[in-house]
Amino acid sequence: MSLTRYQQLAQTLRRQIDSHVWLPGEKLPSLRESCKQSGLSLMTVLQAYQLLESQGSIVSKPQSGYYVAPRQLAHINASPLHTLHAAEQIDVNDAIFDILKAGQDPDIVPFGSAFPDPTLFPQPRLARSLASAVRRMSPHSAIANLPPGNEELRRNIAQRYAHHGVEVTPDEIVITSGAMESLGLSLQVLTQPGDWVAIESPAFYGVLQAIERRKLKAVAIPMDEQNGMDLAALEQALATYPIKACWLMSNFQNPLGCTMPAEKKARLVDILQHHQVALIEDDVYAELYFNGVRPDPLKMSAYGQQILHCSSFSKCLAPGFRVGWVAAGAYASRIQRLQLMSTLSASVPVQLALADFLHQGGYDTHLRRLRRQLELRQIAMRNAIIASFPPETRVSQPAGGYFLWINLGEKVDATKIYQQALAKGISVAPGTMFAVDSRYRHCLRLNTSFEWNTRAEKAIQTLGKLVLEESTIVKCRSR
Repeated sequence: MSLTRYQQLAQTLRRQIDSHVWLPGEKLPSLRESCKQSGLSLMTVLQAYQLLESQGSIVSKPQSGYYVAPRQLAHINASPLHTLHAAEQIDVNDAIFDILKAGQDPDIVPFGSAFPDPTLFPQPRLARSLASAVRRMSPHSAIANLPPGNEELRRNIAQRYAHHGVEVTPDEIVITSGAMESLGLSLQVLTQPGDWVAIESPAFYGVLQAIERRKLKAVAIPMDEQNGMDLAALEQALATYPIKACWLMSNFQNPLGCTMPAEKKARLVDILQHHQVALIEDDVYAELYFNGVRPDPLKMSAYGQQILHCSSFSKCLAPGFRVGWVAAGAYASRIQRLQLMSTLSASVPVQLALADFLHQGGYDTHLRRLRRQLELRQIAMRNAIIASFPPETRVSQPAGGYFLWINLGEKVDATKIYQQALAKGISVAPGTMFAVDSRYRHCLRLNTSFEWNTRAEKAIQTLGKLVLEESTIVKCRSR
């Protein structure tokens, strides 16, 4: 049976969409333009567009025209693990702000906090270094330490890279006001508003906020809870969307806590290099490993000049100092220019104080003590969760960092648990903070860095009771 003219046109457009002539989210020629190009009547072209719309290939927007449909649920295979989610608009800031604000009360048990326990850090020594730096500051320090930042501090950071086998020069390093500035500047240098970025799912909520601020589009790549990003899904995303950058955490990912195996890291870099896509590597937890072996960053690869490696001292030494950096490779000079046009520079006295602290020695001794404390606290909380939560609860077991990811079961609403827990003086981070939709509504992230004591243990027992009550209600409704 021969195809009608409108079916033939629809088939032609479908082939063009499949071969990426027209990309997801891109506007198709108007009805009148298609009439001129094809020589068909307006009614025939309209029928073709309506057929494609009924098949989900395109969408119409009133008073605007027809657009290629975003591939929000493009399956690689039958497993839910291999599902891409494309978001043309992200709107998460208000919800995240409310959740973070609720956890600021000092009377609240801060399991929902993103920050480590401040009592774990050498505050007196840092204060002495800061006082010394302020006394020794010259009148020209503010100018001398403009981007890329204090030379001694950059050299100290470069030496630590070298110690771990990563070749990074001091000139490649730009000192920033915390890791979020380094990540934001990296995103800004690689993209323009409207561009596509590949991110993790679940993702650190700061990624979602940064993408929202930049008015970017995101393709969320699913994560394996043990081994990190699904590389088959990443390959499909790179073949489907015009992705300009990839943002991920290969070591102790927030919120899952997983670390990508070395062979998978190598394959990831090969994929990005093949597609010529730059990588923003968020590596703020790399120093917080438990097994005695620091995991290698992706920056170590031969593709390192296209990898913007971002980290900070906030998670491992000085949370309140808000000093981070980006080893920006080929993008270092552009990052410097962007910083000069925005924040100008990181705090000069704080840069000098950290340089003094590192020069005095003892940083690695502090890190060894910190890792041991974090590991013991994680073990204690994890054991308490296993003892207090319903038996079907799944709890992650990261080899570093200070977060646990808890799967309460598909039918349990973690947002309700968050609200009920807050009413009892306990903050938690619901899974909805880490995605643009509700796919992790049954999950929680808990901060394990705080002292394990009777108060913390009782809080976990209270959470366990709330989860058990909600699970029981859900089971009764499903009968």
